[in-house]
Amino acid sequence: MAADQNPEKRNLDNQKTQTKPDWQQGLQLFFQLSGWLVGPLVVGLFLGQWLDERYQTKPWLFLATTGLAFAVTCFGIVLKTREFIKQIENDSKKEIKSKNPEMRNKNNEN
Repeated sequence: MAADQNPEKRNLDNQKTQTKPDWQQGLQLFFQLSGWLVGPLVVGLFLGQWLDERYQTKPWLFLATTGLAFAVTCFGIVLKTREFIKQIENDSKKEIKSKNPEMRNKNNEN
């Protein structure tokens, strides 16, 4: 019966399911950043080439879309990196609180 289960054991089970191994987080970040690096650039290159052929403006629209794609790539990488840094900081704070019972008691008093 789940109701008879010890609360401490239940809390431990929740922690095990919520945490991911470090390598998995690193791999996830790698694929997200790679997507931001490759995706906009490939779309920009093909779109620029197609627009140049359609409007006979070689190489200006190609260069413009490539520059725009580069800007989007930079923005996406900075955005994802900031999100990941915040996630690491939050995980570190949670880990410190769980290891240090005094800190947990101070937070409960406030």
